[in-house]
Amino acid sequence: MTNVIVVIGAGSIGQAIARRVSAGKHVLLADLHRDNADAAAKVLSDAGFDVSTALVDISSRTSVHALVEMANAIGAVAGLIHAAGVSPSQASPATILKVDLYGTALVLEEFGNVIAPGGAGVVIASQSGHRLPALTPEQDRALATTATDELLALPMLQPDQVTDPLHAYQLSKRGNSLRVMAEAVRWGERGARINTISPGIIFTPLARDELTGPRGEGYRRMIELCPAKRGGTPDEVGAVGALLMGPDGTFITGSDFLMDGGVTAAYRYGELAPK
Repeated sequence: MTNVIVVIGAGSIGQAIARRVSAGKHVLLADLHRDNADAAAKVLSDAGFDVSTALVDISSRTSVHALVEMANAIGAVAGLIHAAGVSPSQASPATILKVDLYGTALVLEEFGNVIAPGGAGVVIASQSGHRLPALTPEQDRALATTATDELLALPMLQPDQVTDPLHAYQLSKRGNSLRVMAEAVRWGERGARINTISPGIIFTPLARDELTGPRGEGYRRMIELCPAKRGGTPDEVGAVGALLMGPDGTFITGSDFLMDGGVTAAYRYGELAPK
C-alpha cells in the first residue's frame, strides 16, 4: 500500500521537512493558493518525489475533511506536516485565531482520526508561544482540550480580551503546543506520534514580510542580540522535523522543540529582557 505524507502549507519549512521524510512515499501537498502548491510541487517533482496537490482552507472543517478523504484515497496517511498559518503582520486578531489556533486544532482532530499505525506528524508553532506570560492551569487545559468547534467561544479568546495581532499569534502558538500535547494521547492510541516545532526567525518569505513590516526593527534586534547572532534556515527546521518523524524519534511525542537561536533565552536572561 502507498504511504502518504500530507504537507499543509507549501512554504519553505514544509518543503524542507518533506524532502527529508518522503522518499519512496507519495507527497500530498495542500495549500490555500493553487500557485503556491503548484510551484512547490514542481520543485519536489523535479527532485524525484511523487507529488500531487490539493487546495485546503484549514479554517473550514469541510475543506480539511475533504483533504483527509483525498489522502485516504491515495493510501495510508503515514505522516502529517502542518506548516500553514498567518503571521501578525498579515491578518487581524480574529483571523489569526481562526486560522492558527482553530485551524490547527481542526487539522489535528481530522488527521488524528486516520493517521496510520507507526505514523508521525509535526506542527510548526513559533517561538512567540514561549514569550507569552504563563496562563492559568485552567486556561492551559481549555486551549488543550476544548472541543474544536467550541474553541473560539472561550472567554479568553473574545475580541475584548484579544485586541492585538501579536497577542492573538502568541496565544495561538501556545495553544498549538498545548493542543499537540493533548492530541499525542489520542494519536498514541493509534500507534502514532505528534510533536510541535517552535522556530524563531527562519528566513522564509513570511519572515521577510515581518522583517520589512511594522515590527521589522524588533525582529532585526532579536537577530542581533540572540546568542546565535543570526536567523535560521528552513533546512535546519527540516533536520529537526526529520528527527521527530523518523526512526530516531520514536520515543518523542507530545513534545515541543524550541529552536530560535536563543532568542527566548535572551528575552529571559539576556539583553532582550524587558528593562
